[in-house]
Amino acid sequence: MRFSLIICTYMRPKALLNLLNSVKVQVLHPDEILIIDASLDNVTECLFESYKFHNLSYFKVDEQHRGLTKQRNFGISKVDQASDVICFLDDDTILDPEYFKNLLDTYVQYPQALGVGGYITNEVEWQKAEASPDSNHFYYDGWIRKEPIRFRVRSYLGLAPDTPPCYLPTFSHGRSVSFLPPSGKVYQVEQFMGGVSSYRTSVFKTIQFSSYFEGYGLYEDTDFCLRLAKLGPLYVNTAARLSHHHEPQGRPNKYHYGKMVIRNGWYIWKVKYPKPNAKARIKWYLTAFLLMKLTFIGVLTNKKKTAVFTEGLGRLIGLISLIFNKPKHQL
Repeated sequence: MRFSLIICTYMRPKALLNLLNSVKVQVLHPDEILIIDASLDNVTECLFESYKFHNLSYFKVDEQHRGLTKQRNFGISKVDQASDVICFLDDDTILDPEYFKNLLDTYVQYPQALGVGGYITNEVEWQKAEASPDSNHFYYDGWIRKEPIRFRVRSYLGLAPDTPPCYLPTFSHGRSVSFLPPSGKVYQVEQFMGGVSSYRTSVFKTIQFSSYFEGYGLYEDTDFCLRLAKLGPLYVNTAARLSHHHEPQGRPNKYHYGKMVIRNGWYIWKVKYPKPNAKARIKWYLTAFLLMKLTFIGVLTNKKKTAVFTEGLGRLIGLISLIFNKPKHQL
């Protein structure tokens, strides 16, 4: 099985170098690596004058192709036609040596799979358990983790997700891949993270990443997965492991991030449920309002008070904007 790796990057040369060094020692190496660089300077480009990597091709894109969604679609257009699978990685991840081996094995184990997501190991602490000891913990498949306060409050108010992790609830606001345990198992899902993802190359003959998501592209991966899941099964392999180091460079300011959480969140909700019933509509807005309120409350306890406040303000403006200007779907 031939596979390609696309890494979209923006102003993160050090993080990118760390990732490529972890790719270099993989048990199974990509048949091609495509770097799609939207940086405003030449530091990343100069990186490849000092360091050489096998099967690597570098592309510097201009304003027309700048932004995560545009860069991914650009990278797809450059992939070798003989490639069977295209993998995507955020430029601030570092792979375990068997990441690609375990990821690609999933396509062998599940021949109908259209996409497979990897598993981040350094963000949540899990423990084995027979059951959840209290409401402060989340239990799944013989493992427990701490339940975030936002989910505890939502549960108390009757706004807990009504689907398993990686499935979008009827009123959206679901549980992500971080709520799947490090069991080493493969789980069928309908969404996973774009920065640790892979898809059969053939799917891009049918759909592409939506042009609605520009710039940072929050939730563009969810949008793509939800549309793809209508065509065939998707999986997360928790044995395909890597770490995510959240490089601060290249991220939007917190105001724009908060606004995207609301507007892009509304957008992907309507991708899965174009005509939600009245109860689901009420729950979506109640949950969005609650999460905004919790963000503002976080100003009292978080050291980065300005950043938290501006995110809350972005969420508020995002909610108000839905009254007058709802996002229009561009598939």
